[in-house]
Amino acid sequence: MAEEDQPPETTSLFPVFVHHQPPQALPSDPNNRAAAPEWLHSTSFNTDLSVITTPSPNTTSQTLKKKKMKIKWKSLMLTNGRRNTRCRRNEESGGSRPSYNYAATLSSSSRKPGTQKWASSSTSNEKDYYFDSRGDRDNLAFGCIYRMDVARYKIYNSKKISDHNYFRWSKGVGHLEGDSDIDALDTRLRSGGRYWSAKYAAIERHKNLKRVRVLAPSKPLSSLVSDYIPLIDEGSASGPVSSEKVVEESWEDEVLRKTKEFNKMTRERPQDESIWLAFAEFQDKVASMQPHKGARLQILEKKISILEKATEINPDSEDLLLSLMNAYQTRDSTDVLIRRWVKILTSNSGSYKLWREFLRVVQGEFSRFKVSEMRKMYANAIQALAGACIKQHRQAHPSGNATPVDPAVVQLEIGLVDIFLGLCRLEWQSGYQELATALFQAEMEYSLFCPLVTSEQSKRRLFEHFWSSNGARIGEDGALGWSTWLEKEEEQRQRLISEEASSIVEEGGWTGWFEPLSKTEETEMAENTTEKDVVVEELDDGSDTKDVEQKDDIESLLKALGIDAAAEGDIKIKDTETWTKWSKAEMARDFDRWMPLRANTDRVSHDDATADAEDDEQLLSIILYEDVSDYLFSLSSEEARLSLVSQFVDFYEGRIAQWTCTNSSNWVEKTLSLDSLPYSLVEDLRKVHDVLTKKLANPLSISLERLLNSSDDSNMRSNMMRFLRNAILLCLKAFPQNYILEGAALVAEELSNTRMNSASCSVTPCRALAKTLLKNNRQDVLLCGVYAQREAFFGNIDHSRKVFDMALSSVEGLPLDVKPNVSLLYFWYAEVELANNSSENSESSLRAMHILSCFGSGAKYSPFKGQPSSLQKLRARQGFKDRMKMLSSTWARGIIDDSSAALICSAALFEELTYGWPSALEILENSFTMVLPERRRHSRQLEFLFNYYVRMLYKNRTELKISKIWEAIGKGLQIYPFNPQLHEALVEISYLYTSPNKLRWTFDDYCQKKPSVITLLYALSFELSTGGSQHRIRGLFERALEDDKLHNSVILWRCFIEFERSVACNISAAKRVFFRAIHACPWSKKLWLDGFLKLDSILTVKELSDLQEVMRDKELNLRTDIYEILLQDEMDT
Repeated sequence: MAEEDQPPETTSLFPVFVHHQPPQALPSDPNNRAAAPEWLHSTSFNTDLSVITTPSPNTTSQTLKKKKMKIKWKSLMLTNGRRNTRCRRNEESGGSRPSYNYAATLSSSSRKPGTQKWASSSTSNEKDYYFDSRGDRDNLAFGCIYRMDVARYKIYNSKKISDHNYFRWSKGVGHLEGDSDIDALDTRLRSGGRYWSAKYAAIERHKNLKRVRVLAPSKPLSSLVSDYIPLIDEGSASGPVSSEKVVEESWEDEVLRKTKEFNKMTRERPQDESIWLAFAEFQDKVASMQPHKGARLQILEKKISILEKATEINPDSEDLLLSLMNAYQTRDSTDVLIRRWVKILTSNSGSYKLWREFLRVVQGEFSRFKVSEMRKMYANAIQALAGACIKQHRQAHPSGNATPVDPAVVQLEIGLVDIFLGLCRLEWQSGYQELATALFQAEMEYSLFCPLVTSEQSKRRLFEHFWSSNGARIGEDGALGWSTWLEKEEEQRQRLISEEASSIVEEGGWTGWFEPLSKTEETEMAENTTEKDVVVEELDDGSDTKDVEQKDDIESLLKALGIDAAAEGDIKIKDTETWTKWSKAEMARDFDRWMPLRANTDRVSHDDATADAEDDEQLLSIILYEDVSDYLFSLSSEEARLSLVSQFVDFYEGRIAQWTCTNSSNWVEKTLSLDSLPYSLVEDLRKVHDVLTKKLANPLSISLERLLNSSDDSNMRSNMMRFLRNAILLCLKAFPQNYILEGAALVAEELSNTRMNSASCSVTPCRALAKTLLKNNRQDVLLCGVYAQREAFFGNIDHSRKVFDMALSSVEGLPLDVKPNVSLLYFWYAEVELANNSSENSESSLRAMHILSCFGSGAKYSPFKGQPSSLQKLRARQGFKDRMKMLSSTWARGIIDDSSAALICSAALFEELTYGWPSALEILENSFTMVLPERRRHSRQLEFLFNYYVRMLYKNRTELKISKIWEAIGKGLQIYPFNPQLHEALVEISYLYTSPNKLRWTFDDYCQKKPSVITLLYALSFELSTGGSQHRIRGLFERALEDDKLHNSVILWRCFIEFERSVACNISAAKRVFFRAIHACPWSKKLWLDGFLKLDSILTVKELSDLQEVMRDKELNLRTDIYEILLQDEMDT
């Protein structure tokens, strides 16, 4: 004991670090411990286990049953220089806690035959020791994996399961009942194999294997024994029989049982679509268990018959029809499938969901795809849906004066707009950018700025006159809108008529008499007409002769270069560099030519016979009325017209605020049709890449933005922003005081002046435009807020405060319908101040508190002079509470707008500044409970509110538990699975506080449950930024592209090709992916050109020539002839 009271020496614990010579042998006398080092004082190294005798298993079991002892496992292990104690405790009520020595139960007879006490006891001293990094005592004791720690099959005993004694701890004994603790596998179990062996794997998949299911009682147990209270414990053997039911059935029994259940439910409730869909989905599960193809085809036929019966009973169910067509697509050929689609669409022409799915299927069919055929199908879809909209509108409002449009008509019109956007994307991605722009111009003029015309036929006739005239269209300089232009045209025509009438009156007027022509004059006129016709024919013959001469000159010039123009297939291109130059020239022309030309412009000559190839190409850029007339339709609801304008701005990559929920169909279709990264996604992915590469600079990391690097198109973007600014300013006449469009117009003005780099300008470029708009409407306070935000973005915080103060000071004189929007102004102002808050400037937080205090208390706003008093804070807090109570009743009725969302955000921000973040989070969490979950799923305002909630959690992440943040993000992704902000927060939080594998599991789970392009892009960004495994990245691509919808995603295919080429450096794999890609997405011109630009080192000249021929066969717009490149090369040499 004296030795133990001495302070420990400073020597190392392990002999590796001992500086003196360790002892050569350990003394056998246990009392002599002075010579032994301190690290060997443990009893684990001094106990001789060979002398311990162990009672038989039966005696031990009886002893334990009588004394009701508790088993306590103890073992001391040395791991990494520390003594770790691992104990298993099982508490019992009352009494002392006797412990059972685990080492005393081990004997040489209880080990596997041939196993030594210590690993080298036969060759060396008994006192040798070994360090186990895992420290598993069972390996030391039994010489193998302890069989009780490994799952294995047991004989099924229904009696024990029913008595709740199967694999349960018995209250009488402290060990597993029904299984003796034998320490070594017997011969029978060893020969049978373990649970992972091929034998048991085959048994598991066998259809006759019986499985046990424990069914819960249909009614709670309390209802069965409500008349008395049992005194006997229900878990004991003498207690009442449990109401749980144990069912033993094989896979065939389960199939038979579920089939009977589905048949019964479909007979009782044939109108329930969910039962039919579940029945059809169950057939897929049955087919997956069939090893033979013939059996799977039979089950597919059964599934089709089920869905056919369901559609007969429910002919108007879109979900059943879509499921049936998907089943047909698995079985039938393409021609048969198209005929079935035509039959279904004939009887359901007013369903935009069916039309959208049909167009997706046909567009992705490589063998049938042609641009002209797709245009016809889109025209049929648009005309059918437009007719259905008119029909429903007339049925809902026979009088015709319908101010509130029927919700069914609104949804149908929004679906019609989505179909129209699909057509515009097809034209743009296939190379017809001018036609896509003209379609937007025509439809927006036709829907937003139409004059008051009674009939549709008169409207189309007037629009044809407008389109064929010299009037400026939307987006062009000087555009007035169709109706305004028509008024100006009518005024000008009336003025000309009045001028002609006045001139005729001055000449004497018309008397009503005339002299008839003589026969000689008529004969002379006829002869003159004949002579003119002859002259015209001679001129035409002369022009044809000139064309032939010019053609001969071109052919002779090509022959001089060694090119035979007559034999198109024998074009002699020596190397792939020529095709690379051709693809670059094609890309450059696509960037430059996206605006349609006019037929009467000086750049295009129709009568000049010597026009070159460039003039011929410009003729294709002229969009006539016949090119757009089949795709025009009228919109009666404001929601559909606003959706058209917003998607137009988003189509040309304008910086627009969130205008729709990410669960909406237009957002999902937009993400599926991406062929390049939009600016909004580029910014979010860039932030994620910066966070992932901030701590550790991985040389293998690469950003997803670099994976899809494009050519320099800054000139195109600048012109496009100017075009977009003009269009938005004109649309503001149809949507006055729309702050989302006003903000998009100001940002477009900035980008058109600063060439896509707005942060590099010291003076706000949109200041002149904002002042002009404010002069036209001085009561537009939201425009003041948007403009003040842009000033703060450029660092002009003082100017921004002046604009905000001016707007808030003038609130009292605003109309009543404008005052509710003031909450947005207060919230924006507070956000701007907090964004300007830095360590050097603590005044911004006080300013934000003053702004929110004025808003909450309802007092008249006054500019900031000092910190608000405690009384003002209390009044503001009470004011926010009262407004939240009033808001709950409004939200319960489904009335949710931007001002109410801004009110809740302002209240939460005020609580965070004054009382801390817990109360702020409580306000946001309570707001989510005021609406139903299904309404939350489709509300843009509630999605914005949830994004704000996640941002507040992330801002206070150091004071919160990671589980709370993780749970909130996971819940948000369940509601909004396509939200980019939530994916960004998921990656950042996971990278900072969890393991990478957990994030990978999360991404895999979401990709399996709800596959989307957004989820896959963030998963790829994480792997590329952290230098993930190439097998992992390749697996992400392959699993995503197996999905039916993601299979037609152009951006995923382009990323896959570039990954194989530049990251994996496997050019052969990139070639294989390229051919798969063009087969899945034959309409994407960028995808085809990637093969010319990126795979020129592996594709031969013959393959590149064949690719161009296929592009022409698919009717993609090719602007450059290969002869131009050959001529240019010859001129250069």
